[in-house]
Formats: sequence, structure tokens, C-alpha cells
Amino acid sequence: MESNRQRKVAQIIQEDFAELFRKQSSESKQNFLVSVSDVKVTPDLGIAKIYLSIFPQEFRSSIMKEIEVNKAQYRNFIGQKMAKQVRIIPQLSFYLDTTLDDVEKIEKELRGEGDNPVL
Repeated sequence: MESNRQRKVAQIIQEDFAELFRKQSSESKQNFLVSVSDVKVTPDLGIAKIYLSIFPQEFRSSIMKEIEVNKAQYRNFIGQKMAKQVRIIPQLSFYLDTTLDDVEKIEKELRGEGDNPVL
């Protein structure tokens, strides 16, 4: 069960990273979209798990590699945004959120368009 403090910190991180990734994708020459689908913060506010949805799929691996390389800069960015609100800036862990892909795959199977041998 999340505390109010965890939810507030997670919401701040989600909003700030959503804005950052929106700005980065608009400045890029490639057309892609990075959205922050969820943020989970540990009870001690020391670790933030950030779940990203990246579209189209062919950019996922390259964007995730770039995010991992720049993780220290992202932590510095969030530290500047949250400096007055938290004592410790959380360590950031980025994960690829494939929930929408899973939903699409299931819907495709239910319509009979997949490779399900039963339908």
C-alpha cells in the first residue's frame, strides 16, 4: 500500500519526465513518442521505477539504450525539479511498459486474426 507521500513524489516524477520526453521527441528528427505510463516509488523514497511506453516499436531498443546511458543526467534533472520537496533524490530505474502491446495481441487473438489454433 502506497503512502500519500509516495504517490505525490511519483506524480511529480511522472509529470516532469512526461514533459521532458515530450520536449525531446519534438526536437528529434525521428518521429517517435515516449510516454511515462507509471511510476512506482519505494517507501523510503530512495528508488523510483519509471515505466515507459515507446511508439513505434522499432525505436524501443535504441531509445531505452539512450535513456540508460543518460540516467545520471535524468537524475540530475529530476533533482533540480524536486530539490525543495524531498531530502534524497531517488535512484532511477527505467522499464519498458508493454501492457498496450499485450492488450493488442489478446484482442487480435479474440478476433481470430492471430495464430491461435483453437479459433
